[in-house]
Amino acid sequence: MLPPDTTGVQLSPDEVARFARHLILPEVGMEGQKRLKAASVLCVGTGGLGSPLLLYLAAAGVGRLGIVDFDVVDHSNLQRQVIHGTSWVGKPKIESAKARIHEINPHCQVDLYETALTSDNALAIIEPYDIVCDGTDNFPTRYLVNDACVLLGKPNVYGSIFRFEGQATVFNLDAESPNYRDLFPEPPPPGMVPSCAEGGVVGVLPGIIGVIQATEAVKIITGIGTTLSGRLLLFDALGMKFRELKLRPNPERPVIETLIDYQEFCGVGGSAPGQEEAGSVPSITVVELKTVIDGQIEDILLLDVRNPPEAEIATIPGSVLVPLDRIESGEAIEDVRRLAAGKTLYVHCKLGGRSAKALIALGRHGIEGINVTGGIDAWSQEIDPSVLRY
Repeated sequence: MLPPDTTGVQLSPDEVARFARHLILPEVGMEGQKRLKAASVLCVGTGGLGSPLLLYLAAAGVGRLGIVDFDVVDHSNLQRQVIHGTSWVGKPKIESAKARIHEINPHCQVDLYETALTSDNALAIIEPYDIVCDGTDNFPTRYLVNDACVLLGKPNVYGSIFRFEGQATVFNLDAESPNYRDLFPEPPPPGMVPSCAEGGVVGVLPGIIGVIQATEAVKIITGIGTTLSGRLLLFDALGMKFRELKLRPNPERPVIETLIDYQEFCGVGGSAPGQEEAGSVPSITVVELKTVIDGQIEDILLLDVRNPPEAEIATIPGSVLVPLDRIESGEAIEDVRRLAAGKTLYVHCKLGGRSAKALIALGRHGIEGINVTGGIDAWSQEIDPSVLRY
């Protein structure tokens, strides 16, 4: 039931002092705070979005938080995943999040699910919670969260971020509400939307979108205000602009009757991030590439299709930088043709996704080459640790 049933719920003297600024708000008051204490929220992911979500839901007094994540804290997370600290690098994110939540609100029950959310476990994990907050960063899991929420009748508080732009809304608030399939009836082709690992994200952006998600969850629980249901909120950090798009249920959308194979639905074969397109072009591992380079048997061109700021961080010695956007626009095709004349062409990026796209684009102009799977990230891990990872 939303708002939650508060029968028998009481606030301790510590909680009255802790949530005093809520209690004096007429819109919240004692009853609203009891609703928060009686409520349960599941957060899928403890990354950029999940971090502020969990921090503020705990601080607001939500009585039970569930966390689904199977990743460990990495140095690259700390720029935006503010629930984690340096001392937690290499340790499970869910444990880091639980420790921080209990520092903020020791009265909060924290349930941990150190697992990937799948079609086999999603319904069982989501069912006990009043609200689900989607803090994921990939299409298969977003569709899975959406469909499970539809089947279980749970509100789905959605957020998404990329580079300097973010969006948020509330799906499935009631039977007449839109859901994720009204926004994306079909998933985009694999590799079409780069991950934050390849495209980047400004560190403050997930804080803004995650706090908006937390705000929506608090409003749903307390029954105050107007939610984003039916409205997609778009945020441009560079221009500091918000705008809205109307979002309505599509009467022709398929009826969700069961959970499916979402990796297959999204065209992802369970490969590592950035590798979805690699299977469509000839490829070579970094170990094999190192053998080629050391053997000096053939004249090669190692093409780096990352962006210039990435090349300033680290490069593979001997590589030539030609960014992917110049290849896809056609601007650099003749430059690459000239550079690769009489040579075997090898192409790399950070993880292998963009380099595969570059080879597909080059192939349309009769330029053939070989993709370096894993990219410079694999080179750093397997060949030369002095090459900085990012």
